[in-house]
Amino acid sequence: AQVLEQSGGGSVHAGGSLKLSCTGAPWTPFTGYTTWFRQVPGKEREGLAAIYAGGSSTFYANSVKGRFIISQDKVKNIVYLQMNNLQSGDTAMYYCAAREMVPEYEDIFRSDVYDVWGQGTQVTVSP
Repeated sequence: AQVLEQSGGGSVHAGGSLKLSCTGAPWTPFTGYTTWFRQVPGKEREGLAAIYAGGSSTFYANSVKGRFIISQDKVKNIVYLQMNNLQSGDTAMYYCAAREMVPEYEDIFRSDVYDVWGQGTQVTVSP
């Protein structure tokens, strides 16, 4: 199964910033959505930010709106997640996911609609 390649992440103090990168699927520059999720043990995967292939449409969960920015370099086929003002509650494993067909609006942050996933990268925020 195809796996998206992720990089970035690591440890940072509260208030700091990190940037995650995700090499997109073959269709990513042209169609579909790429979305960042995160997961902590014992909880469901949470959708955070999504971007449509054209780059003009982005969506954010309330928990990260105003702090996280999703962007896309179509030439390099990389989707980024810039995370600012990180807090301890942001500590989680972060995943990117891609879906070729455009999902219904209400399904954008449903993890089960995505076709391919990255391997995950840990983000740890300390006080």
